[in-house]
Amino acid sequence: MSVETIEKRSTSRKLAPRYRVLLHNDDFNPMEHVVKVLITTVPNLTQPQAVSIMMEAHTNGLALVITCAQEHAEFYCETLKNHGLTSTIEPDE
Repeated sequence: MSVETIEKRSTSRKLAPRYRVLLHNDDFNPMEHVVKVLITTVPNLTQPQAVSIMMEAHTNGLALVITCAQEHAEFYCETLKNHGLTSTIEPDE
C-alpha cells in the first residue's frame, strides 16, 4: 500500500492596495461649489460629510475625501480636478 501526498494550493487572495484621495484648500472656489462637487463626485457622500471635508481642507490645508482602490481613487481625483478643485492621491499605509 502506498501513500499519496496531495498538495493543496493556497486560495487566499491578496487585497488590492488602497489609496487616499486628498482635497487641498484653494482660495478660488466658493465653499458651496466645493461641497456640490464632492457630493456629485463621491458616491454615498452626504452633505454634512462634504461640508466637513471642505471645512477641514479650508482650515488645515488638506482633507481626506475617501480611501478606496487605486482605479477609483484616480477617477475621483481627476473628476475633482476637472471641476476646478485641487486633489491628489497617495497610498494608504
